[in-house]
Amino acid sequence: MENSKKWVFFVLPSSITAEGLHIVIPLYVLFLGGSVVDVGIVVGLHYALSAIGAVFWGKIIDKYHIKRSILITCFSAITVCSVGLFFTNNLNLIFVISSIAGFFIIGKSPVTQVLVMESVPNNQWSRLFTQISIITSFGSLTAFLAGSIWDLFFDLKPYFLFCAIMSFAAIILSIKVGSKSIIERHTVVHSIHGIRHIFNHNRLHFQLIFTKIPHPHDFKPIISIFQRKMSHEIGILFLTNFLFYFGSNIFFTAFIPFLKEYRFTNSEVFLVYMVQTIVLLVIFFFVPRLISKITEEYATQIAYLPRILGIIVAASLIPSMMGVNSLLTAIISTSLMVSAFSIFSVSNSIILFKAIPKGFEGRYLGVNSFMVGVGIFLGALTAGYVSNALSYSAAFIIAISILLFSLLMFRIYLKHRLSHRIV
Repeated sequence: MENSKKWVFFVLPSSITAEGLHIVIPLYVLFLGGSVVDVGIVVGLHYALSAIGAVFWGKIIDKYHIKRSILITCFSAITVCSVGLFFTNNLNLIFVISSIAGFFIIGKSPVTQVLVMESVPNNQWSRLFTQISIITSFGSLTAFLAGSIWDLFFDLKPYFLFCAIMSFAAIILSIKVGSKSIIERHTVVHSIHGIRHIFNHNRLHFQLIFTKIPHPHDFKPIISIFQRKMSHEIGILFLTNFLFYFGSNIFFTAFIPFLKEYRFTNSEVFLVYMVQTIVLLVIFFFVPRLISKITEEYATQIAYLPRILGIIVAASLIPSMMGVNSLLTAIISTSLMVSAFSIFSVSNSIILFKAIPKGFEGRYLGVNSFMVGVGIFLGALTAGYVSNALSYSAAFIIAISILLFSLLMFRIYLKHRLSHRIV
């Protein structure tokens, strides 16, 4: 096992950089005169390359077991990308650089999974993943706190240098990581300790876990639904997750341009996301207790309510408000959204793990991640084009409709699973 857990120090500055870039890039696109379509494209490409990166870096560490080299390579690339964003005013270049950054930002995830597995016994993975999640949350808070006061003293552009400095700090701290891994990453999917707590750790982010690259045959549970001869009800669960992330990312992609449309300052946008992160950090400790009391099936269904309410609050109230009231409404909206996501992420991961047939863990997690990634990508593009061609209200209505359809699919999944058990 890894001699110490000093490697966790790279998590903080790398999280500051990643979370800072996720907010400042859309703001910078709008600052340069870009439209919500441009924001949709930049967000969509960023996450598309993140999905590809999740596969690539996972395969690299599985084949070559080089932890330190991956971290230093990824953090160095992110540092260069941050500096490059500071020096460019061209939207097309921003699309390219942001996409490259997305490819490398995800690189730390499979390395972190391996480091946790090497550092402590599997019955202690929960504690270490929780510590990493808390550090990640404080990284987000630091990024958003810096952004919320940044606009008071500086232009938006130098914030990229702040991200570059944090990424460079991550390079230095990652030197403490061992050069070679001594455990196979794919073993994590065969343990309830592993998959449950990786999903818990990812509750702040989208669930992209590729321990195996899915083959076309692995999508049979989904394809069979459209052929009206269902091979396994897990295909309905895959579609449920696709729709959930599709509808959710329509809202989140359009949200920053929506706030800027109603004269939110950059500082206020960062403040909204900072409070959102605090809410996530607080609710982090209550979600497992909630799920244990009401079951993961009921918790998943409940999660849709605050998700949809959050969109309704933003769409119906923010346009008619000004000043502090508008800011508080935006905070309430995103707090509802992320509370729902935290519940859904954990409860859905438990249901998913129980639904996967034994021996198919790696490939079906890959299928689920693929469906989530496609949903995120389509959500970003849909948000951009619908908001620009019609209105933000139209985009939000579509987001709500897709989320309701996702809820319907989940109830169908529960019905099929119950009937299967009865038979």
